[in-house]
Amino acid sequence: MVKRKGLLIIVIFVLMMGCDKSPVREEVKVDRSLPVGKIAGNQFVGIRYPFKISAPPHWKITTEIPDFMEELGYVRDGLKSSQLFLFNPLTHSNFQIDFQPAGRHAKFSQAMIEVLTGMMTEGTISEFKEDYGKDLQVETDPTEPISLKGVQYAAKKYVTFSINGVKREQGWIYAFTEPYQIFILYVILEKPGANDRDDMKQMLDSFEVIPKK
Repeated sequence: MVKRKGLLIIVIFVLMMGCDKSPVREEVKVDRSLPVGKIAGNQFVGIRYPFKISAPPHWKITTEIPDFMEELGYVRDGLKSSQLFLFNPLTHSNFQIDFQPAGRHAKFSQAMIEVLTGMMTEGTISEFKEDYGKDLQVETDPTEPISLKGVQYAAKKYVTFSINGVKREQGWIYAFTEPYQIFILYVILEKPGANDRDDMKQMLDSFEVIPKK
């Protein structure tokens, strides 16, 4: 599954290569010796990157890769770029966040973010069918703009399908706020008694990028 984020990053990189060669920002330097952030109860506050998020009490927040992610088809090495994971230990629905510095020449707009987000769909579906069989029935939803606190531009896309009788929503959000690109990937596994979709909305509502002082 991690290949899907890799595909998105490659698409974005290729398109950015064609942008105006005039720099629009200074080179972004990230101090990777800093901890990712602080976790207190169900809240996370970033240190390496300026964002915060809260999770419902029955969810877990960690900077370590949850073991079950491999059972969902992810490759562990590919998950290392994500700075934060939030997950429901009972259903394994999960949410991962990855900040990447934008290049010096990269320019963004809401329209561009939506186009790039949508471009990931075909490759994503192809990989799902490679993983689960060519007869897998996958439904797609339209790319839509999404509002995130402190974020200039953001768009969301998701697909749904069923594996072994469990309906699965696999989605991705691509966003930009100066000077970072933001990738949010999530999986919702619909299981009896769980309200993971509502939980996911609650977490997105709590997500906020806070400009560094």
